[in-house]
Amino acid sequence: MTGAIMSKLARPSTLLGLLQGIEADPAHHLTGPFRPQTPLSWKSKSRLPAPKRANGRVSKKNKWHTGSEGLWADIGSLRWAVAPSSALKILLVPIVLWAVWERFGPSIAKGLLNPIAPLFFISHRVPDSSEDDPRYAKGYSDLLFIAYHVIVWSFVRQAITIYISRPLAGWFGIKRESKLARFGEQIYAVIYFGTMAAWGTRIMSQLPTWWYKTEHFWIDYPHWQMTPELKRYYLMQAAYWCQQLLVLALKLEKPRKDYNELVAHHMITLWLVGWSYLVNLTLIGSAVYLSMDLPDTFLGISKLLDYIKWDRANVVVFMCFLMLWTYFRHWLNLVMLYSVWTEFDLIPETSKQWTPPDGVWMVWWMRYQIFVPLLLLQILNLFWYMFILRILKGQVLALMGARTTDVRSDDEDEKENNEPHDVNGEKD
Repeated sequence: MTGAIMSKLARPSTLLGLLQGIEADPAHHLTGPFRPQTPLSWKSKSRLPAPKRANGRVSKKNKWHTGSEGLWADIGSLRWAVAPSSALKILLVPIVLWAVWERFGPSIAKGLLNPIAPLFFISHRVPDSSEDDPRYAKGYSDLLFIAYHVIVWSFVRQAITIYISRPLAGWFGIKRESKLARFGEQIYAVIYFGTMAAWGTRIMSQLPTWWYKTEHFWIDYPHWQMTPELKRYYLMQAAYWCQQLLVLALKLEKPRKDYNELVAHHMITLWLVGWSYLVNLTLIGSAVYLSMDLPDTFLGISKLLDYIKWDRANVVVFMCFLMLWTYFRHWLNLVMLYSVWTEFDLIPETSKQWTPPDGVWMVWWMRYQIFVPLLLLQILNLFWYMFILRILKGQVLALMGARTTDVRSDDEDEKENNEPHDVNGEKD
């Protein structure tokens, strides 16, 4: 690609300029706003290229390689976020302490609850709730649960991408390091979003909001008594997004063309997650989660098919993804926006006040505090939707026999000479 073209792609002055020539732009990615992040380098069994030299000196080792440098060193440098062995050790320590307390605690401190339990189990059960149908409120111990599960998600992501996806990618003949990283990333995405989409569907089916009966977002507010499953689901999602924020803060991923949009989406998502939980709007929050997770599952599958070059199957899956994205991320998002604007007043009059001790927060201006982040989410989704339509055009051409560059593939290796080599010394 010539320097003139690269300059034009790197500095678009209009949205049309941004879209123009995107199929030939290897530095752009489209993975949707819930895209998992990937460290800059990966530990590989394949022979890597010789370290680059600058002024005759070998360049320093990447700080974020996935091997452990020792537990304490990894804790101090936050490398546990990319080193699964260290993350696992950190996770095991509270489990051992919990087991010790369960064994000896009752005889030492009778009546005192296990202080380690909030890391693994949801807390703050409503005292007068039924044994057969318990309910839970929010509380400060939820922060401990989220903190522990940030480490859980770090371990799960790295374990999947390193120990499962890389051998699987090798079976499909993928050798290039950048594609190995992206392939692992999408394996994790499919597993995470697929699991959460199925779980979110199950939870919503047990709520009065099924299927997007939006009036129940507001009727009988405040909805502060949560089912155990709803609370765990909500906190697990919150932990995932906090872990994603950690990835961005540590710059574990090389910035790409829509990096600013991804950062904006993370901020908006955390805004929605935190506020909806704080002000007892978990019913609308769970509906938003589901509308995001289900289409992202199919996006991940489509990308995997693209990496292994199953073009015809990819076209079919991508068409399913396009329909799901259109319905969930646009139509249902607009339905929820309309509900915020027109059904907000279904909240009981006694709850239209700011009384946090009673779980009531819905003063008049809260309508806008809910509406604005959902609107911003819709704007970002529309931004990505334009790229999706461009991808659709490329997929149709591929089905007709014209091979095109998938803008979602993330193969942003700028020059062919910089590509890693396989074990035979040949380029992938």
